[in-house]
Amino acid sequence: MSESLRIAIAQQNFLVGDVANNVSKIISIAEQARDELQADLVLFPELSLTGYPPEDLLLRPGLQHRVLDGLDRLMEVTGIAMLVGYPEVTEDGQFNSAGLIHDGEIHAVYRKQYLPNYSVFDEVRYFHEGTEAAVFDLKGVSCAISICEDMWHPGVMAQAAEAGAQLMLNLNASPFHIHKWQEREAAMRDRLEEAALPIVYCNLVGGQDELVFDGQSFVMAADGTVTQRGESCAEGLYLAEFETGDQIKPVPARIVEPLSLEASVYKVLVLGTRDYIEKNGFKGVVIGLSGGIDSALTLAIAVDAIGPERVEGVRMPSRYTADMSLEDAELQARVQRVECHTIAIEPAFNVFLDLLKDDLEDKPWDTTEENIQARCRGVLLMAQSNKKHKMVLTTGNKSEMAVGYCTLYGDMAGGYAPIKDVPKLLVYRLANYRNSLSAVIPQRVIERPPSAELAPDQKDSDSLPPYEVLDAVLEMYVEDDMCVEDIVAEGFDEEVVSRVAQLVMRNEYKRRQAPPGVRISRKAFGRDRRYPITSGYK
Repeated sequence: MSESLRIAIAQQNFLVGDVANNVSKIISIAEQARDELQADLVLFPELSLTGYPPEDLLLRPGLQHRVLDGLDRLMEVTGIAMLVGYPEVTEDGQFNSAGLIHDGEIHAVYRKQYLPNYSVFDEVRYFHEGTEAAVFDLKGVSCAISICEDMWHPGVMAQAAEAGAQLMLNLNASPFHIHKWQEREAAMRDRLEEAALPIVYCNLVGGQDELVFDGQSFVMAADGTVTQRGESCAEGLYLAEFETGDQIKPVPARIVEPLSLEASVYKVLVLGTRDYIEKNGFKGVVIGLSGGIDSALTLAIAVDAIGPERVEGVRMPSRYTADMSLEDAELQARVQRVECHTIAIEPAFNVFLDLLKDDLEDKPWDTTEENIQARCRGVLLMAQSNKKHKMVLTTGNKSEMAVGYCTLYGDMAGGYAPIKDVPKLLVYRLANYRNSLSAVIPQRVIERPPSAELAPDQKDSDSLPPYEVLDAVLEMYVEDDMCVEDIVAEGFDEEVVSRVAQLVMRNEYKRRQAPPGVRISRKAFGRDRRYPITSGYK
């Protein structure tokens, strides 16, 4: 009978910058892996001491002092080896490193060789590149260390094999976007073409501002077969066992099946919203309930994130609000057991119209009056936030944010935007998915034509192309960076495409002032996409 190597995969949620508590959590998890799982080693995610991404905290000397203190505490743990990620400051600069800590010593240090500097990543700003493999012996097995991006490029796997490695341990902070889990596993299979080593892939879990790390850690055999996979959007401590005879073979264990697109996105939205609220210490949230699909989905996410007792809804009708909108908003709140009250904006709106009568006189009604209504609502929501110490969740979706179909200092006023990166058509799919779990969004809300209700008989389609067209054009223009001509060549009307492109470019200034929100796409507005506000590009 061959011997067994036992590695615990610590798929955990850490708070950026909170080194002392992160270290305490690492110690607690390591002791659990030692005592309950009889693990030989526990593998943690990338930069687990500081959380990921620490951004410009890495430029503060005080952070490094805390990291060094944390490493000293970790070296007091006995009876189990720990592989942890941390920023390492040396005479040659700062590195994104992983250290093997065991019985009072750091036995091996690996420095990340490929530093991502695209999309949401900016590691070249902070770190120097490592150059060498790090291989250590664990119960007679030669184990190599790699960190996240290293395994998305050729070279590191082959380098480790040349250094005698039999098993690859990979620390990760890989954020979610739709279909990301397939991309990760495909990238690991590509590496197996360089060197057929089993891979243990430990991913971070949790929300950090706009990013959500979805976990789904896994073990992959040398032939590319996934033998074990962890949960999505949940912490876990998973035992991975390996036979250690002539070949290192993972023992098959539980494989959590991937979720549907709607289920995975919904879980990410809930996790990102929950962690933003909890990690920033908010007592609860306030949401303006319009009776529309966007606020209905946002309400469901908030309730699932932190519970109904910490969520408050506010109906703010105007002269243009339909009775069915008030009824549906009330029903949503009642079904989800959320406190909801009503503040009509008509008195405030009339005051503003009176104050501005000399400026507005003899001029036709336009977006000026529409935006005043939205800003009345923004003032009321922010007053609730200030007085009750609750954060306002905004309810705008990606389609609206892209073309500026939103009001600065109005419906954009708030602290967090859960569906900011969710296109309108996906909003409907998510609403139907949530209702498949329990009916919380009235069917009439899903079926009725969307409207901002800021003018008589107003519909979104009065100002925008049908969402079936708009979302398709936006995906090509925003996420795929396709030019107008290429999108038209795909069969779309040139006038429509040109107008959408102009709206996207023209409204960059609005998006710069929008609250952060959960990223679910390959290119979200914010960290992903950095366009100049002032630009002559057409």
